[in-house]
Amino acid sequence: MNRVGFIASSLLVVFALLSSMLFVVDQRQFGVVYALGQIKEVITEPGLNFKLPPPFQNVTYLDKRLLTLDSTDAEPMLTAEKQRVVIDWYVRWRVSAPSDYIRNVGLDENAGANQLNRVVRNAFQEEVNKRTVKELLSLKREALMADVKREVQEAVQGSKPWGVDVVDVRITRVDYVEAITESVYRRMEAERKRVANELRSTGAAEGEKIRADADKQREVTIANATREAQKIKGEGDAEASRIYADAFGKDPQFAQFYRSLDAYKASFNKKSDVMVLDPSSDFFKAMRGSGSSAAAPAGKK
Repeated sequence: MNRVGFIASSLLVVFALLSSMLFVVDQRQFGVVYALGQIKEVITEPGLNFKLPPPFQNVTYLDKRLLTLDSTDAEPMLTAEKQRVVIDWYVRWRVSAPSDYIRNVGLDENAGANQLNRVVRNAFQEEVNKRTVKELLSLKREALMADVKREVQEAVQGSKPWGVDVVDVRITRVDYVEAITESVYRRMEAERKRVANELRSTGAAEGEKIRADADKQREVTIANATREAQKIKGEGDAEASRIYADAFGKDPQFAQFYRSLDAYKASFNKKSDVMVLDPSSDFFKAMRGSGSSAAAPAGKK
């Protein structure tokens, strides 16, 4: 029984020893083997590898992928005309020489990002000081980013190379500081209001002009229509008078009788109408005439 336990313990020790001597390097990483605190080997190819067990050797990893560093500092920069602007940028970079990186920068990617952030910030400040706001917002922005990239590459490839490659430097935003931005917005708002008020006043004046012209045309149209109506009515009345004259001229006595009937119809329009007249007046002449003419034949009879 003791022999079985001894064998099992021995196997566990051997397994633990082997597991501490074996390590896997991923295709996205560099494997850095240390021997007593010194870099012994840098493994760049993925796969299974061997090393001595701790504390004789240990291994750390560095990311070999393309990394992105975004600006986090919102401190304004001064342009050539002493305008305070805020610039947002990002840098694409990677670790290319792990040994140089560990010796001159740090043991992980955060150390490189912190130092690279400082270098890029200084390069942007130097280049922005040489340019105006108009140049920062124009096509010369490409030249600015190229100059910053060149300065950063010179810094990381100096007498003590960092072991990194700076692939790209880009600007994502250029803006005034908040106080200047508010002032610019207020000026823009005032200008827009002025233009809007000018357009409203111009539109109101144009509307009054259109309404006045429409009223004028309406009055002219109504006047022309009234004149034409009166003309047609006059012509109609004249034609009616001519026809009446022709018709009544053939029998004047009947014409007089017809006009009297029209007068009676107009006088006794309602049942409640009351008239006080002298029976001997000419108004009842038609009635008296009809009675007399009726009596005459009766006498003859």
